[in-house]
Formats: sequence, C-alpha cells, structure tokens
Amino acid sequence: MITGKIFNIQRYSIDDGPGIRTTVFLKGCPLRCKWCSNPESQNAWPEIVHRDSFCHRCGTCITACPEKAIVLGDKGIEIDRHLCTNCGRCAEVCPYNALEMVGQEMLVDDVLSEVRRDAEYYRVSGGGVTASGGEPLSQADFVAELFARCGEEGIHTCLDTSGYASPGAFKKVLAYTNIVFFDIKHTDPERHEEMTKHQNGVILDNLQIVVKSGVDVIIRIPVLSGLNSTVEEMADTAKLIRDSGLNKVHLLPYHKYGVGKYEMLDREYPLEDLVPPAPEELEAIVRMMNKYSLDCEVRI
Repeated sequence: MITGKIFNIQRYSIDDGPGIRTTVFLKGCPLRCKWCSNPESQNAWPEIVHRDSFCHRCGTCITACPEKAIVLGDKGIEIDRHLCTNCGRCAEVCPYNALEMVGQEMLVDDVLSEVRRDAEYYRVSGGGVTASGGEPLSQADFVAELFARCGEEGIHTCLDTSGYASPGAFKKVLAYTNIVFFDIKHTDPERHEEMTKHQNGVILDNLQIVVKSGVDVIIRIPVLSGLNSTVEEMADTAKLIRDSGLNKVHLLPYHKYGVGKYEMLDREYPLEDLVPPAPEELEAIVRMMNKYSLDCEVRI
C-alpha cells in the first residue's frame, strides 16, 4: 500500500497542463529556490503553519502543546520551531483554525477518489491530473503508481518537475507520463547553485533522458530580474532548449504570492527586494526565444 505525503489537492486547475486538471502537490524538495512560492512544500514532513489573522489569542494552543513550544508574545502567538515537533496537537484544539497541519499521508486510492470527481471535466477539456510540489520525483514510487492507475482509467497525466532527481526516479515515472513540465532556471552551474543551493548537472542530464523518452515536454523558465534574465543568460537557455530538440517554452514571471506563507512558517523571505519583471523585459525575452525558433509564451 503505497502512500504519499500530500500538502494540497487543487481541483479545477487551468495552469498546470492542458485542459482542466486536478493538481496533486507533494511534499519534499531537494532544491531551495530563493523565490519558492510553496515553502510548505520543501520539507518532507508535516508542518504547523500559523495564520495570525485568524488568531484570537485565546491560549488554547499554549495549554495543549506538550513541548511548551508556543507562547503569547507582544505580537501574538509565537512558535519555537526548535522545540516544536509538529505533533499537530495545537491545530487539533484551535477553535479558529489559526493553526493548521500542512501535509498528510494519503493512499493512492484516496488521491484517485479526489481525481475522479472531475473526470467529466477532463474528458471535455482534454485535462487530467498533474503531480507537482515540492519535487514530485522525491516520491517517485507514489507518483508512478498514481499515474499508472490514472492511465488505466484514461486520465491524462502531467509531471511538473524541477528536474532534480535520480535518473531511476525519472524513468520510473516517465513510463506513465503523457507530458512533462520541466524547469530550466539557469544554464550556468555556479549561478544555479546560488539560486537553488544545488548545481544543475543532474538536471541537464535528466533533460536528455526526458527528451529521449519521447514524452511531450514543455520547458518552463522562471524569470527573475537580475538573477537569470539578461540577454546573454536567456540566449544560453534558448540554445540549450533548441539543441535538445525542443521548442515549447513557458516564461513564468517572478511574483510574491508566497510571501505570506513564509510568515506562517516563521521563515525569512530571501528575495524581499526583488520586483517582478516589467512587461517590456518579458516581451524582449519572447522575441529572443522566437529568434531561436522556439514557441514561447508568458504564463502569468
């Protein structure tokens, strides 16, 4: 009975693959991208998040915490993350849902029950299920089983990956995958390490595995002004994509939608001063990609 660590199942997704989809977000990621908009996905284990706007300072969680990791400070509830064991007791007793345990073990059958609810939408729109994260290949056995079961039921499958995984994990999941969304963040290994804490050799090797598999691939590029968006940097990325025999590219402009999640996890946001790319910067990148015969579009 294979289980997966899931932190969200989002129905009626329209940006995570063709058609109307159900996106399954899996916990755990080896990268630490500075702009990550799902920080709750990074660690593989369940975690407590605190929504201060919901909190009434009633103190119920303080009494319930067996580790004495919660106190009422000047600015409200404070969680000592070094003492907290993420047991979830505080979330269980909170009367206002200000505390929540993010991440739970789910069976493939449980996830499929959610996926099947929108089967008619998939059929009409050409949609299906997308495995995202985190890095879904960190749980390759679970994703492979989920995708295999989806395939048996005629449900289209999409793998949304950073590319950072073992070749074996890739091959295991690709056998049941219809389309891959593959991130290319930077071509230079040192710059990639500055951005994500890891170099990109494994990612570039895995890109070739995906290409040789014959599965449809769309390259997705996060656009971060000052980090990877110069003409030279984007030209190097365009050459890599073209020389790999691919031509479909999605640009993902940087945004700050995930900043509030860092606060709920008591983490510092790494790119506080970074601003989203201007429209003219994105337009210039699209034109440059077109010069390399790439079909490029901006996805907001």
